[in-house]
Amino acid sequence: MAMAMAGLYRRLLPSPPAVDFASSQGKQLFLEAVQNGTMESFYRLVSYFQTQSEPAFCGLASLSMVLNALAIDPGRKWKGPWRWFDESMLDCCEPLDKIKARGISFGKLVCLAHCAGAKVEAFHASHSSIDHFRKYVMKCSTSDDCHVISSYHREALKQTGTGHFSPIGGYHAGKDMALILDVARFKYPPHWIPLTHLWEGMNYVDESTGKTRGFMLISRPHREPGMLYTLSCKHESWNSIAKFLIDDIPFLLTSEDVKDICKVLSVIVTSLPSNFEEFIKWVAEIRRGEDGSPSLSVEEKARLSVKEEILKQVQRTGLFKHVASFLSHSCSGHTPTSGDRDTFPVIAASVCCQGAEILGGKISSSAEYCCRETCMKCWKAEDDKPIRMVCGTVVNGNTEQGVDVLIPSSCGKLSCTCSSTTKSIRKHPASTDVLTVLLLSLPTSTWAGIADEKLLSEIHDLVSIENLPALLQEEVLHLRRQLHILKRCQEGKVDEDLGVPLF
Repeated sequence: MAMAMAGLYRRLLPSPPAVDFASSQGKQLFLEAVQNGTMESFYRLVSYFQTQSEPAFCGLASLSMVLNALAIDPGRKWKGPWRWFDESMLDCCEPLDKIKARGISFGKLVCLAHCAGAKVEAFHASHSSIDHFRKYVMKCSTSDDCHVISSYHREALKQTGTGHFSPIGGYHAGKDMALILDVARFKYPPHWIPLTHLWEGMNYVDESTGKTRGFMLISRPHREPGMLYTLSCKHESWNSIAKFLIDDIPFLLTSEDVKDICKVLSVIVTSLPSNFEEFIKWVAEIRRGEDGSPSLSVEEKARLSVKEEILKQVQRTGLFKHVASFLSHSCSGHTPTSGDRDTFPVIAASVCCQGAEILGGKISSSAEYCCRETCMKCWKAEDDKPIRMVCGTVVNGNTEQGVDVLIPSSCGKLSCTCSSTTKSIRKHPASTDVLTVLLLSLPTSTWAGIADEKLLSEIHDLVSIENLPALLQEEVLHLRRQLHILKRCQEGKVDEDLGVPLF
């Protein structure tokens, strides 16, 4: 008696036009391409080759594969102690449940790549040419520091299905064929395809956006962006905050009679949404609590040193001095933070709870975690440099988890504080630093409506990125890119004008 089998087991690869990578012809193409030096990107990509975990996750799988191949640090834990890009972590520009149901557009994937810290050049096929495309494929195939992700319609390749994303793993110049490392490995194996067919597939219009598909060149920035600060769209009100920063502040400065820096700050600070701190975040270093003497790895020391230098550079700016003076003289109702929310123990407890959640492999809410106490530990490293760490004991039901948070600091004497109360310690990136960086990250057009020319000139001098040290300049540019992309996403324009400057 025959047994009915549910579902599908693979698909037969249409050949031609494709050539199976594992076939004798495919192997010959590979060897010839290796000899010609156009398979350099293959080795890193294949080392991180993954299968998409959901039928509609081809974009997420392609991107996480490329980000890992480029060794871009996500800056947050995947599972256990490991920082690693996974599809589940790529939810900045579109909710995962929505991607699971409908897939992701070309522009939204570009947005995700930017938010993940990659350097991205993206092109709709309608705004490019096959010669342009071939040039970039050749560029990345002869190097291992950039990779191309193609967005195409399978019909042009005589394959079943519709829109799809996959990285390009190499190029055969003699045959003008690209190697597609298809992330839908349950369906088709890696295969060679004529570049003309792939280009035809990229010229199909995506019905969800009305735009043609395309390709993106992804490379690693020369240093990890967002070392100390980052923008977050996890909070449900992120889109209204992004709108306030880009649209509302310029309008307020135009409508108000501002005559000095203090009035400018007053207009902005008194109008800030109450939950704006959910939008700009301090990137904390977390790790499991350790018994005995604390010690830092070389990597942790290097990152902490960079964070501390950025914090110092923020506090040396002229704008920081104005912000600090304004906040110190304004009433509590006018400050972006008030009461105990900005005190160190409260922040430390919150970060420790989130850290315990991440270290436990849970990506939900930290509401079930309770931080029983926090303790500030201070000691000197081998190079005599002071190091500060918050050690928290986090309770979850009947279990306890020790969590350490490394604290960047720029000044102050070494001191040890253990507390479960709200004693204020401000050696961490606090509201003054955050507000300063946020103002520096606003588009230059923000201030154009100020009528007083002398004040406008003074503002431009204070917020000019040309006057900033290199580390802080990169931090600000990263936040500015994030803000621009998130605003474009909020407006539903992320698939438009991919080639225009970000600011």
